[in-house]
Amino acid sequence: MSEKPKERLLSLDTLRGFDMLFIAGGGTFITLLHGKTGMSWVDAIADQLEHVPWNGFVFYDFIFPLFLFITGVSLSFSLSKGISVGVPKKKLYRKVFIRMVILILLGLLYKNSPFPYFEPSKIRMGSVLGRIGIASFITCLLYLNFSLLKRVYWIAGILLIYYAALFLVPVPGYGAGDLSFEGNLVGWFDRTFLPGRLHQVTYDELGILTTFPAICISIFGSIAGEILRNESTQNKKTITLIGIGVLCVAIGLLWNLHFPINKRLWSSSFIVLTSGLGFLILAIFYWIIDVKGYKKWTFFFKVIGLNSLVIYFAYRFIRFSYTSEQLLAGIYAPLPEKWHEVVVALGVLALVWLLLYFLYKKRIFVKV
Repeated sequence: MSEKPKERLLSLDTLRGFDMLFIAGGGTFITLLHGKTGMSWVDAIADQLEHVPWNGFVFYDFIFPLFLFITGVSLSFSLSKGISVGVPKKKLYRKVFIRMVILILLGLLYKNSPFPYFEPSKIRMGSVLGRIGIASFITCLLYLNFSLLKRVYWIAGILLIYYAALFLVPVPGYGAGDLSFEGNLVGWFDRTFLPGRLHQVTYDELGILTTFPAICISIFGSIAGEILRNESTQNKKTITLIGIGVLCVAIGLLWNLHFPINKRLWSSSFIVLTSGLGFLILAIFYWIIDVKGYKKWTFFFKVIGLNSLVIYFAYRFIRFSYTSEQLLAGIYAPLPEKWHEVVVALGVLALVWLLLYFLYKKRIFVKV
């Protein structure tokens, strides 16, 4: 645990809180409104909060990539600060490496609870937290040893090699270039080399090969962070972020014509598209909050953003829904039954935020 730093980029904390809101119950609340209000725009938003089964893209597919992007931005600030005060590179490497190990272990706990200690074959090795840890460590190594332009080359190299591998490496029984659920190279690689339980049975979207393109999102984030630190004026920072964002989105959509946008495969087109969207949404938050100074509305999201790890684990291990039912059953009882789960979900979101607000007021910020 640590106290909140005296100086932070408010737009970054707010954006992190906005992203985590959908994990903290906001997404569930909106999806439960689907078909109940009679308003088409509500249903349209709710449709954006269910993952696409295979090829395609909706907003909910952007939630995890956005967090990886934000991780890269934050890493850029923390590493540059360490360098500026004379912290040796070896110490920075060690710190991020230890963080990676802790996140991998926490990810194993989260994805496998109740943990099958005596049944290794049922342990899922891939995890969201593990991927964040690995991406952070690789991004750290590249950030401290390569220029911004060379990191762009790394991104291009990784995404092009991944692209070539999925189209050129033959999969036993399916051949090369099969991007179906059953026949893709990612699945064969996981079935062959990844021990334990695979989330999709035939493969795991948080498995081995998909880690490589996912790392690129965090590297893109480190580039965004460098732009925020080094560009001369706030307007130039905003314009640069928007320009890169538009370019990446265009490349992603163009690449999609041959290599479909696919979150399950973490396809190269998906990586470039979501990274571009990361640049754009960061630019919007930065311009509104840090450039124009509209800050009052940010508090709700900042409270969430400063304790993202707490949200992630609390939602897994604390039964907020039970508490919400006990507190609100008397309120929603007279309503039609279809609204009961909606009120419970809203209560869950309120309880989660109040827990985070309590930690905020006590200046308790949990991080690894």
